[in-house]
Amino acid sequence: MVKIFRNKDDLKKEVQIFRKDAENLFIQQKEIKQLFVGCLWAEGPVYLKSKEILVWSDIPFNRMLYYDTINDSTGVFRYPSNFSNGNSTDLEGNLITAEHGRRAISKTNEYGEVSIISNEYDGKKLNSPNDLITKSDGTIWFTDPQYGIKTNFEGYQSPSELGFNGVYMIDNNNKTHLMTSEIEGPNGIAFSPDEKILYVTDTGETGLIYSFKVTNNKISNKKIFAKPRPGSPDGIKVDMNGNVFSSAWDGVHIFSPKGDLLAKIQVPEQRTANLCFGGKNYDHLYITSDKSLYSIKMKTYSKD
Repeated sequence: MVKIFRNKDDLKKEVQIFRKDAENLFIQQKEIKQLFVGCLWAEGPVYLKSKEILVWSDIPFNRMLYYDTINDSTGVFRYPSNFSNGNSTDLEGNLITAEHGRRAISKTNEYGEVSIISNEYDGKKLNSPNDLITKSDGTIWFTDPQYGIKTNFEGYQSPSELGFNGVYMIDNNNKTHLMTSEIEGPNGIAFSPDEKILYVTDTGETGLIYSFKVTNNKISNKKIFAKPRPGSPDGIKVDMNGNVFSSAWDGVHIFSPKGDLLAKIQVPEQRTANLCFGGKNYDHLYITSDKSLYSIKMKTYSKD
């Protein structure tokens, strides 16, 4: 059963424009399509170009689903999924997944073989890896809050061995490095197009999006970038022009590189979890929200 966070009258399916130049992000129709319904908590969408499918996680049901962009069909991609959450791809196109169940980052190669590439830091188990992104140098960056070990709803209830929530980077030798432990509930993660800025959402008490300066795979100069409302930000992506797309309770909020709110893509669900660009030209925005998967065709695009 979906928890109630917003009134029924607040549940809308529409695009709201706050700045005139935001019209350039959308095609004229601005049609938001519901592609699937039946999840308990839809999360972590990623487009697999080689298969032309969109894969996403349904965390509490311990499964991954797919949407075939060519045949307009859906099905089960993986069950059980080790309570998978966020998904991305590496430079070779392999599926990279944040797993709550094994408290790990895994890789699925082209033959469907799954291997763990990180499950500990400093000799201790990770908490419950949440979301991730691959940088152009092949390093994999991920967030590691404790949401997947607090209860048995999205994983296996267990104490944290680390005692903090972190943002990490896996280098090309599969060594895991701590980037920061200064965010209460690190969740979504994305880079600016030039990879000089790292964005991390905080689903903790602050409900903020933070930005960091990136230099030689080190981060510094933590700043508040934006404060999506209602609710808190979760998944996050950045388009080719540096606009930041962040989920919030009411849908996807789009911010300029300066942090100005440009537009909202509202979906009629209680909470929106995550999003990604996909399709042949990477100009479809796919949105996972509570029990459903949605899409909207855009003028802008992103391959991250």
